[in-house]
This record gives sequence, structure tokens and C-alpha cells, in this order.
Amino acid sequence: MAALLSKFRRPRRLNTLVPKPGKSNGDQNNQSQIDPGHASQSRNLSSNIEDNLRSLKGIFHQCSDIIFREFLFAQREQIKLALIYIDGLIDKSQVSDQIIRALSLEVPVATDETTITKKNAWHYIKMRGLCVHQLQESQRLPDIVSAVLSGNCVLLVDGHPNALIVDSRSWAARSIEESKTETVIRGPRESFVETLRTNTSMLRRKIKNPNLKIEVLKLGEVTQTDIAILYINGIANEGLVQEAKKRLSDIKIDAVLDSGYIQELIRDNPNSMFPTISHTDRPDRVAAHLLEGRVAIMVDGTPMVLVAPYLFIEAIQTPEDYYEPAIFMSGVRVLRIISLVIALTLPSLYIAITSFHQEMLPTPLLLSLAAQREAVPLPVFVEAFIMEFAFEIIREAGIRLPREVGQAVSIVAALIIGQAAVQAGLVAGATIIVVALTAMASFTVYYSGSITFRLLRFPLMFLAASFGLFGMIGGIIAMVVYMTSLRSFGVPYLAPLGPTIIGDLKDSAVRVPWWAMHKRPHLIGQNNPQREATGMQPKPPQQKNN
Repeated sequence: MAALLSKFRRPRRLNTLVPKPGKSNGDQNNQSQIDPGHASQSRNLSSNIEDNLRSLKGIFHQCSDIIFREFLFAQREQIKLALIYIDGLIDKSQVSDQIIRALSLEVPVATDETTITKKNAWHYIKMRGLCVHQLQESQRLPDIVSAVLSGNCVLLVDGHPNALIVDSRSWAARSIEESKTETVIRGPRESFVETLRTNTSMLRRKIKNPNLKIEVLKLGEVTQTDIAILYINGIANEGLVQEAKKRLSDIKIDAVLDSGYIQELIRDNPNSMFPTISHTDRPDRVAAHLLEGRVAIMVDGTPMVLVAPYLFIEAIQTPEDYYEPAIFMSGVRVLRIISLVIALTLPSLYIAITSFHQEMLPTPLLLSLAAQREAVPLPVFVEAFIMEFAFEIIREAGIRLPREVGQAVSIVAALIIGQAAVQAGLVAGATIIVVALTAMASFTVYYSGSITFRLLRFPLMFLAASFGLFGMIGGIIAMVVYMTSLRSFGVPYLAPLGPTIIGDLKDSAVRVPWWAMHKRPHLIGQNNPQREATGMQPKPPQQKNN
């Protein structure tokens, strides 16, 4: 009986899924071939090309896309060459014409003084044999494996323990187009793509200065993803740059498939709902941040670039604010601030006033609301919560649906649900107006910030339903106090409002003209605070005396 019960207490081992203890030597060898970080890769190349090919074929065991092209050197048929690359990641015409054809058919004729032997073949090929624009050399096996996996070609020469790494990377990539996440009114209409070098070149075109530094490292034990750290030397604070490098170097993870992986691992406050690192796919926004003294982080394979530090005030700022006249865009920023307040507080304000503070409403409006709610069986909080929740479902469904039908379905669903709910007597018409206005106001805020306010809206609604205006105001105060404790790479999250920095208020709730913004942000660009010369205010031409 006990033996029978033990079968139910402990699940039986599935031999097909769980390896048995005590691997055989063959299993261990297969594991070393699959694991790119195995100790067998720590050794250097040998002078025997057959040994090198045997090692590389063992590492790339069962990788059908790895091509091993072996051929003979044109000057000496006794000298064997081998080319290793990944099919689909290289420019086939370049490999065929500039490497294989050049070495097997078109190598310059050697004179008596430069007779090709195994001893000098490698040097001769490096200096005269290859018609390529970028060439590196290495004798370490891990470097060879990494180069092949990155899309480069590796050339092995018999009799030499060194390999030539040829940059011949080329693959299908999305073309540069207009940003899909940040609509452009005025300004550059290009956006980042999934190729790292294309993205860095777009920034090089905007900032033609050798002080723009681009340092590349690899993250992800399995994916070996290229990560680029960008900053402008002499403007960015050295402590900020070193802190960014330290946080990235501390990351130990199997895979990095998007910049969001890194964003969660380098934040100052990982459990905070407020974004302390921004992301964007617009090169002009990233270039502007770099010129202020910030640090950008690019991840190969994703168009979203991280920028730090990130301040709360940036939720109401867009690149177009600096392309249009200051007086117009200051008014637009004020409108965004009002929309932000509406998106956060309007539902809770509606609940608090209609439930606890009816004396604040004019008598005609109070009577109208009472008439609308006469047949509604639900409390104000419940109906507002249901409608807000339903709208969030519609918004999420509109994002996930195909683009051709997503927008139409979301609009139709909102209209039908709202009208049906009012006709059925489940909610009042005023509630529909409040929910719709709140939703529209949330679209004026930067997307990452709008998600935070969408979530915080529900706790404020609960506080308003429980304690009225006192609960709502108390919740807002607690939120502001919490935000004052946040940091983004050491910079206060509410700067320049808290702490108050008078000079930085020129580019906060309003924007002064360019000729008045002489200084960079105080807490970010203090390494090189002067942005432009003084006395640049335009003046009308002086009248000439006739």
C-alpha cells in the first residue's frame, strides 16, 4: 500500500525529457559543441587548417546554415584556404568576387622576391590578395565563432594560426520610413530600424562631430546581442557615462531581444510605475537628448532606443515643440498639462462631486444629473469603473487587431457599447462624456506616461468613492511625494520643478525662444553648460538716415 501511495506522491521521471545522471563522454562532447561558451573554445587556432576546421565544424554541429567553403590558393595549389560564413547574413556577390575569385583566380603574379610559400602566404593575402573595405585578424577561437555568428566571413590559411575576419554582412532589412509610434507634424520623418549600424549612421548624419562616441558591447549569454552606448564626449557627464556602462556590464541574462529587457534591468526604481528611462524611434529626439548631455542605448534588432536620464516633464514635450515658434508651442504645452490633469483626475472628480459634494454643482446641472441617474441601478463609482475598464479593453483590442480593421473596430465598439449602455439604463449619459473626455485627454501625453496615468486613475477613483474630494486630493499628494523620491540615473525625477531650478524653467511648462535658452539642463549638462552664445535675439534692421 505504501509503495502504491508513493507513486502518487512523487512524479515519475520521464526519461525522454530529463537526462539521467552520469553522462557519457559522447553526451559531454555534444554539449560542448552546442554551448558557445564552453571551455573548448578558449584555446587559440592551430597552424593546421584541418584541425581548425574540425574544431569549428564541431562547434557548428547541426547548423545547416553555416557554410564551409574550401578552395586552393591561386599561387600555390599546396596552400589550402577555407571560408566560413552564414548563408543569408553575407553579401554573396562580395564573397564570390572579392574573396573567392580574387584568391583562387586573380591574385597578382608574384615576382621572384615575393615567391609565395606557406610561411608568407597569410601576410601576402592580407596585404594584396583581398579586395575588401574592412579587415580584422584574430587567433582566438571565441573571436572566430563570434565573427561568424555576427554575419562576417572568416578566412583560414593553411600553415598559419591566425584568421582574417572580413566584414561582408548583408541581410534583408526594413527600409527607413516614418515613425509609426510618434506622429511627425514638422521635422525629420525618418525613424530608426532594426539594424544597429543603420541607426548609428543616422545619428552620425545629424551630429558630425568626432566627440560623438559609440561603444559597442555584447549582452546575452545565448543571443550575444550587440549593444551600443552613445554619448557626446565633453558634454555628457563622465559619471553618468560610467554609471551607464557599469549597469550594463552587471547584466547577466540569456537573451536580449529588445531594449525593454535592458530598460527593466538598469532602472533606478525597478518597482516604480513611473518610467525613469525613455524610449523612442526618432533620431531627432535622440540627437537632441545627446546634445543636452544624456546617454543613449541602442540594441541591435529593435528600433527603440533608450535615453537616460528621463524626467517627468518630458511627458508633455515633443520634438515639434522646438521646430515651431515658441509662443505657439508654449500654448500647446499648457494644453497638454491640462489634458494630463484631466486624464488623471476627471473620473475621480466626477465620482467625488456626484457622491459627496453635490452642493458644488449649479442647481440646473444637479437636476439634470439627478434625472439621468434616476433609472440607473448602479452607484457612480461602479458605472464609471465599468466604462473605464470597458474602454481600456477596446483600446487594447484596437492595438492588437490588424491595422486595417483595428481603428474602425475600436471606434464602432466604443460607440455601440456607450449608446447601448445608456439606452439600457446601466450608466448615465454624463458618465459616458466623462470617460470619453478622459480617454481623449490621455492621448495627448507621451505613450509611456499615459500608461502610468491610466493605471493610477483607478486607485484615485476608489479613494474618491470612499472619501470624496479629501481622498482624491490625499491620493494626489501621496503620488507627488512619491515622485519626489524617484531618481533617473541619480537625477531627481521632478526636476526642474522639484528641486526648483530657475534656469531650467525656460523649457518646462512653457518654452522660451531658442535665443533665450543659453544653458543646457543644469543637472544633466553641467559638464558643459553653455549651449549657445548670448545676445542672439533677432532685431529689426536699423533705419538709415537719408
